[in-house]
Amino acid sequence: MGKQDILNILEQVKAGAVSPDDALLKLRMEPFEDLGYAKLDHHREMRQGIAEVIYGAGKTPEQISGIVSAMVNRGQPRVLITRMSPAAAETLGKSFDLRYCEISRVGIVGETPAPDGTGKIVVATGGTSDMPIAEEAALTAEALGNTVTRLYDVGVAGLHRLLSHIDTIMEARAIVAIAGMEGALASVIGGLASCPVIGVPTSVGYGASFHGMSALLSMLNSCASGVSVVNIDNGFGAGYLASMINHM
Repeated sequence: MGKQDILNILEQVKAGAVSPDDALLKLRMEPFEDLGYAKLDHHREMRQGIAEVIYGAGKTPEQISGIVSAMVNRGQPRVLITRMSPAAAETLGKSFDLRYCEISRVGIVGETPAPDGTGKIVVATGGTSDMPIAEEAALTAEALGNTVTRLYDVGVAGLHRLLSHIDTIMEARAIVAIAGMEGALASVIGGLASCPVIGVPTSVGYGASFHGMSALLSMLNSCASGVSVVNIDNGFGAGYLASMINHM
């Protein structure tokens, strides 16, 4: 139950269309639904403004389908699933209107909402190899009602590629900077942008990058002000945070 649902119930009570007892019954409905293998937090949207998102890794196709069914049955207009396998997407697609991105392993059930954020979110990558994480961030932000501009393969090995988009960087409301190797992209963008920059270190790189640890430490040690950092390969977390900034 979202904030708007609560307001609708209160308005109905005010208008005399619903009795206080009936309204109380609706509000006292279980805040979570126990499916045995999952406990769905139906009140998350009411608390945080965004409904629960399904993390697909480690879940069977049948479990994901069951969770989606429960959310849709409770009136959720769209469901976002991250790290979903192609097998799970095939199963889910038989019962729901699913859009699935293989490169990011993100699935969306329901229509993408019209953007209602304040401005634009830029998602930039150091290289093409960072695109799976970048698309996870971009699709998450779009599913949460944001306009997203993608700037891919603009890393520091060819800085002129990034500088050719300086207007886009300067006009952004929030920027997600995604890079592996040494992770320098976040610092460079942080020194150019007037908005918050969210660094996403990726596990892309040769042996001494330690599966993203090198990029993570570089971003954490950024000398550019206004740079925050999420976990390695956490495109979802960055897209979610960027959406919160863009809706403030």
